[in-house]
Amino acid sequence: MKVILLEDVKSLGKKGEIVNVSDGYARNLLLPKKKGLEATPANLNSLKLQNKHAEKLAEEALEAAKALKKEIEEKTVKMQIRIGEGGRVFGSISAKEIADAVRSQLGIDIDKKKISMEGPLKEIGTTKVDVKLHPQVIAKLSVQVTEEK
Repeated sequence: MKVILLEDVKSLGKKGEIVNVSDGYARNLLLPKKKGLEATPANLNSLKLQNKHAEKLAEEALEAAKALKKEIEEKTVKMQIRIGEGGRVFGSISAKEIADAVRSQLGIDIDKKKISMEGPLKEIGTTKVDVKLHPQVIAKLSVQVTEEK
């Protein structure tokens, strides 16, 4: 019997795949537990429409991420850090602080986990930080660190 999987089934297949299983396995496990649907023409058409809708949503998310990347790369986030005698820096700037500064200065909500740095910023100057907006889109955010007065 051909079955459309409604969720991932270990050692059988992933959600949305059409698999061929024995009648008993389909009737006794997959269909009663709502893990699959019988592959009738109506269900196959429904699956096709769902896949088209999912592709459209994924494409829209990618376009939105590209637009956000362009907006982020055009702007600079300004942050301040305390400096002591001899130019020594007190403390550092973390990804959480950068995310908060982006939210307050640019009005863009970015999760701190999406910001990748090689450690906290401990120097005065401008640094480029990677922001992962989408699996295919990574923006370079300029962070300008100045002395706190």
